[in-house]
Amino acid sequence: QVQLVESGGGSVQAGGSLRLSCAASGDSYSTYSMGWFRQAPGKQREGVARINSDGSTGYADSVKGRFTISKDNAKNTLYLQMNSLKPEDTAMYYCAAGPRYLGGGWCPRYNYWGQGTQVTVSS
Repeated sequence: QVQLVESGGGSVQAGGSLRLSCAASGDSYSTYSMGWFRQAPGKQREGVARINSDGSTGYADSVKGRFTISKDNAKNTLYLQMNSLKPEDTAMYYCAAGPRYLGGGWCPRYNYWGQGTQVTVSS
């Protein structure tokens, strides 16, 4: 079992930055594949960034060059550094954990989800 708790959301003006954190509890955290997802009102949930068990990362096209995902296994914490934020980044952001997954692409299944943290970007 893994429990995930996100923090770091808030309100910011366009062009600003935020860093989201996701603290995980449970065993074998370092082996999990991890991801950040977001869901805006009236829209489907979308994958934003992922970091797989081998450290490989991937990003949605809409955030490439602006967002950076990282993971501190010693602290059992996942991060999402968000720079140059845009109003269209406004959403509830969730972190998720899945089983060990190597290489490129998204893990096929994320078993554990946090409760989310709200990010609001004003123009």
